[in-house]
Amino acid sequence: MKQTKFTEVLNNAGQYFGLVASGESVRVLRNGKPITDIVPVVAELPSWKRRKAQPLVQDGVSISRMILEERQAGC
Repeated sequence: MKQTKFTEVLNNAGQYFGLVASGESVRVLRNGKPITDIVPVVAELPSWKRRKAQPLVQDGVSISRMILEERQAGC
């Protein structure tokens, strides 16, 4: 994590936000003490990607298994 003074961020905001946009975090100091961290925003996944996939089941048997059995039986 890069550290810099508050006045440096004010004078060179484009440079520091460019670093953040490329994935780096920046800690801002005022009078030698940390006052904030500028961090990249993590892209949020769509809801359909956040849920864990659940197998499709009919009458207690997975649909995938039923399809495979039908294919083996030659139906």
